[in-house]
Amino acid sequence: MDTETYPWGLPPFPVVTLPPALWGSRDSHGQHLAWLGLCSLTNTELSSVRRTDLRQMFQTRSVENIQFLPFLTTDVNNLSWLSYGCLKQDWTLITVNTIGAALQTLYILVYFYFSPEKRRVLLQSVALLGVLILGYCYFNLLIPDVAVRLARLGLFCSVFTISMYLSPLADLAKIIRTRSTRCLSFPLTVATFLASASWTLYGFQLSDLYIMVPNIPGIVTSILRFWLFWQFPPDQDKLYKPLQA
Repeated sequence: MDTETYPWGLPPFPVVTLPPALWGSRDSHGQHLAWLGLCSLTNTELSSVRRTDLRQMFQTRSVENIQFLPFLTTDVNNLSWLSYGCLKQDWTLITVNTIGAALQTLYILVYFYFSPEKRRVLLQSVALLGVLILGYCYFNLLIPDVAVRLARLGLFCSVFTISMYLSPLADLAKIIRTRSTRCLSFPLTVATFLASASWTLYGFQLSDLYIMVPNIPGIVTSILRFWLFWQFPPDQDKLYKPLQA
């Protein structure tokens, strides 16, 4: 295990260098394509759930019952990991997050077009743009050392991803109190589990804890939501309503 030297001491995570013999020079390109395909497939499935919202906006020409914040935070997440991938020259991260960021930006534009509260949406989008500009200036202008920049950017991406995965737990008390999973999306839960698992395995293969660690909460929260669907199945709501009537 080789530990790189950082100006302020030890890095937040040890940098592990694996011997080339473990990978095999002939198979490295094939492994890269396999991981690129797997991560792209799972993230495409995750984005396809959002396409349901896109279809609904076009069909109803409104944004009723559709939240704007998930589009915004997912776009920030994609752009952050895209920056990390570019700095690390990881084409799997670059490809997957470029597609993800483009889709999320499209969703934001469509939401803005159909939203009656354009001022609020525009202010939130401008705030996002300001945060991205500040982040770019901080990481690229104030941190000239590439190794330090990579470590701090990876830490930021990890913290932001973990916060995204833990945010749905805010509805946990409501689900248990109402004994209803109507506020949860089963396809989104499946897609989140597959995406989190694939990125966790990819980070493990690369020995990159910045990729592996933040996706573990995604697996845990998905399993918790599977348990909630098992405890309070959606069919139970349909049977429960006539009894109340």
